[in-house]
Amino acid sequence: MSLGDLHSELQLTDAEFRMFSDLLRRHCGLHFGPDARFLLEKRLVRRLRALEVNSFAAYHYRVRNAAPRDEEFAHLIDELTTNETYFFRERNQLRALIGEIFAELQVVRQRTGRGPITVWSAGCSSGEEPYSIVILAMEAGLVPGADFHVYASDISTRMLRKARQGLYREASFRETEPSLRQRYFSEKDGLWRISDDVKKHVDFIHLNLFDRSKISLLGAMDVILCRNVIIYFDSDNKRRVIETFYEKTRPGGHLLLGHSESLINLSNSFELRHLRNDLVYRRPLTGSPVPDQWHVAASAAISANSPTEDTE
Repeated sequence: MSLGDLHSELQLTDAEFRMFSDLLRRHCGLHFGPDARFLLEKRLVRRLRALEVNSFAAYHYRVRNAAPRDEEFAHLIDELTTNETYFFRERNQLRALIGEIFAELQVVRQRTGRGPITVWSAGCSSGEEPYSIVILAMEAGLVPGADFHVYASDISTRMLRKARQGLYREASFRETEPSLRQRYFSEKDGLWRISDDVKKHVDFIHLNLFDRSKISLLGAMDVILCRNVIIYFDSDNKRRVIETFYEKTRPGGHLLLGHSESLINLSNSFELRHLRNDLVYRRPLTGSPVPDQWHVAASAAISANSPTEDTE
């Protein structure tokens, strides 16, 4: 029997499924329930075939004993993660970000002399989300670097390579106006390259959302976007990530999740805030240890722009 035939006949045992599920949940929060067993098996077989490994147990031993940054674990994560995204996805939320949240923060900056607005795109995939933020902010008259700074992270090294290249196919532009594409992209051989004037203003970081030591190197954020990422985690790991976001968000800062995601039954740390264009979460200003100039200005700006509030 050839190695290819062997791979086609391999099936995860109950014990092997539990071993891989536990390993992935501990390392990066990915949750594979019983209904995802076949998917996990199919994608693991790809790695076994690529490495000419003849059993799941042997591959588990290899990955389990690898260093945290081992190249093979990166390959495995690339096989297991879904990276469906496109420019200007969930446009109303991006309108709320630029037209309302950024507008408030600009007022606060003018009153207090604070530095640029800081934004973290957590789970940025191939880069469409952070680049969309830069484009829309520039369209609103903001100056990258001076008025705002965008950080973007992902656990997939393959996706980060694509993001840094900034080359995109037609599928990435399903919600992009032709005028924006012409202004910020150039086409060659069916691929669209993002302008260097946009690309240079996003700092891409290889980051596991469960790596506390590396996350600690990031400064405090005014806005965190983590859209359509925590849906892949179980409840305990969702809570861990939300706690991390709370710690990394400044008082009065905002957390933007995907439209199918909610903090119900996960966390009461953030307030649900009604904006004109969307619903977002906000870390409360109340409870801040020192009511300094920034807190006073932020509270005034938020109050002036928020006719309706609710808490979740």
